[in-house]
Amino acid sequence: MITKTIDENSISVIPEDSEDLFNLRRIVKQGDTIVGDTTRVIKQEKDYSRPDKGERIKVRIALTVEKISLDDVLDRLRIGGTISESSNELVPHGSHHSFILKVNDGITIKKKSWQPVEKKLIESNKQSGFLLVAIDTGDCGIARLYGTHLQFVPNIYSGSGGKRYKTNFNIEKFFEQVQQAVLSIIKNEDSILIFGPGETKKRFSNFLQKPQNQKYKIQVVEGIDSGGEDGIFTFTKSKAMKEIMSESKLAKVSSIIDEIMIMANQKSRKFTMGFDETSKANEFGAVESLVFSDKIIQLYDENKIIEFLNDAESKGVKIYGVDSSTDIGLRVTGLGGIVSLLRFPIES
Repeated sequence: MITKTIDENSISVIPEDSEDLFNLRRIVKQGDTIVGDTTRVIKQEKDYSRPDKGERIKVRIALTVEKISLDDVLDRLRIGGTISESSNELVPHGSHHSFILKVNDGITIKKKSWQPVEKKLIESNKQSGFLLVAIDTGDCGIARLYGTHLQFVPNIYSGSGGKRYKTNFNIEKFFEQVQQAVLSIIKNEDSILIFGPGETKKRFSNFLQKPQNQKYKIQVVEGIDSGGEDGIFTFTKSKAMKEIMSESKLAKVSSIIDEIMIMANQKSRKFTMGFDETSKANEFGAVESLVFSDKIIQLYDENKIIEFLNDAESKGVKIYGVDSSTDIGLRVTGLGGIVSLLRFPIES
């Protein structure tokens, strides 16, 4: 999440992924003021104008929040309320409006006072990402890993005819295509991880060693013998990922899930699965860390989930959100949408 503090009451934010939108759902409350740009239909009183048709104009408004909810299908956050200020006199104060906030949309949040949990959530997803490149002579898969979310670029195919056919295949042109795709999605603080079968990954790494790319850390990863999109998914489930990206959110979440699976096999009671078990453990202050899927709001009341997560956060619980872009997100959804590691066992 890109943030800028305006004053002690106001912070401007730009969500960069679905986790940021979920965090904003946990931050924005009834009575807060949201300032942002939107459009409104204004009916103009002009000669020859149709009385049933207005003109859509851009306007900057301040909205006093009355209702907020997540759109779980389209990665959108809907914030509804009453207009308290506007940049156009034709937009009346006191009328109702809704912001539809999407990734890369900017707003300013004004609160009478910011709670420690809310400020922690604002800062929680500030981190560098990883640009994953799974390359072979035939194709290349590219994805940016930010937090626990994977953003894919469509597979790039080289046009190589394989060993059986004589072709005029030029691998340099293929590398140029891949480099162009990489530079279209990478951020300044990202590291580039290159893997795949054979020696193509090393050749592409050497190809990238150009002055304009020196600001990025480039690393070749061994042991991943798949290219394309399959190679990306293989890497995110691999031991190499945990070792190389040990401080990343995805690696931490993966370790939590693995530990829970081991405990389940050992009949340990120091973990929970599902909302009811985890909520009960949180009441006793037993939860050490928890992982929830974005699908949890489809299974339970949204407001109840938000209150639970904020309460757990205020108790010092380490909370990680995941989505269906990774195998881990699908696993958490299959385990009831939420799992946790406990400091001590709780009697069922």
